[in-house]
Amino acid sequence: MKVTVVGAGAVGASCAEYIAIKDFASEIVVLDIKEGFAEGKAMDLMQTASLNGFDSKITGTTGDYSKTAGSDVAVITSGIPRKPGMTREELIGINAGIVKMVATSLIEHSPNVIIIVVSNPMDTMTYLVHKATGLSKNRIIGMGGALDSARFKYRLAEALGAPISDVDGMVIGGHSDTGMIPLTRLAARNSVKVSEFLSEERLEQVAADTKVGGATLTGLLGTSAWYAPGAAVSEMVKAIALDSKNIFPCSTLLNGEYGQSDICIGVPVVIGKDGIEKIVEIELSAAEKEQFAVSAEGVRKTNALLS
Repeated sequence: MKVTVVGAGAVGASCAEYIAIKDFASEIVVLDIKEGFAEGKAMDLMQTASLNGFDSKITGTTGDYSKTAGSDVAVITSGIPRKPGMTREELIGINAGIVKMVATSLIEHSPNVIIIVVSNPMDTMTYLVHKATGLSKNRIIGMGGALDSARFKYRLAEALGAPISDVDGMVIGGHSDTGMIPLTRLAARNSVKVSEFLSEERLEQVAADTKVGGATLTGLLGTSAWYAPGAAVSEMVKAIALDSKNIFPCSTLLNGEYGQSDICIGVPVVIGKDGIEKIVEIELSAAEKEQFAVSAEGVRKTNALLS
């Protein structure tokens, strides 16, 4: 398994670190446009190998996509990060050009690659990769829902006073502060619905806190988060590497599923060696269907800025 991570900033380096520590990739290439930056990050990470017990080989390169040749999976994290007060949608003008160039360069050297998109606005960038490359829909995956669901579980565990290992929950919809839909109705603690433990008001607060999870961290850190995004990506890459058929909510191209077409938005999918192997259609309540339609409309408005 050869994995390329484009962008050696905090998110990209975190992706590479978690992929290496989980030790399922034989080779990890980190690429950045800043001279020597990816090489330095790769060297620093390799110097942790004996301490963290991994055998993955990590190398860095400044803009040389030939070094990424033969990649099985590529992760696109490149683009400018969100600043305090900036929405993901405001990033589109700058990041669209970067992501398009990166995707086409990757495919030139790795025609069979599976691409995971992290760059924001993530649903629109995932859609852009589809339009720019023409790859089959299973080979392009937007990361957002996996991260949002991890943040949802964190907030659920906090509210329940329970270990996170006891908690299960999922977020679907657009990867934005207004677009995401935490499915509180289906959330559970060790198979018992959380509504048995938490009031409706408390669950609404959990959902609200989840939806502003990224913005909350941006306000505290002064930039986008990196640990949780890196961990989310590493689990998705692991599912591909091990063909484990895990279900993640991810941004994928819909063709009629959930009543939507020609849009990338977060829904549960099965991930294995071929990327997205199945879109899982769950029965939504009337309110959730309405929220999903509103979320999709928001994503379409951002997509319209691509033209």
